[in-house]
Amino acid sequence: MSYEPVPLRDSLDGVVRGLRGGTYDARSMGSLFSRWADAVGEVVADHARPIKLDGDRLLVEVDEPGWATQLRFLESDVIARLRSVAGLEVSRFDIRVKPR
Repeated sequence: MSYEPVPLRDSLDGVVRGLRGGTYDARSMGSLFSRWADAVGEVVADHARPIKLDGDRLLVEVDEPGWATQLRFLESDVIARLRSVAGLEVSRFDIRVKPR
């Protein structure tokens, strides 16, 4: 184990990957969360949240099954918007309904 100083950004990237289980750095995750409403629209953002980014797969949690259907319908548009507004290369969604 080394006790050499490590840049804070490197440390935070490791923490974010560990918590989210993904491979993106902290800046990408921050961009995803801060620009989510821009990518999906305010109405959808009120009912769907990004949970985890793992490589090119995004896990999204929705309030109810109807929102899962809506998000699946909008998937290709949202993927294009995430690329445009947040610079993320997402190729597909995994969607889960929030447990009650």
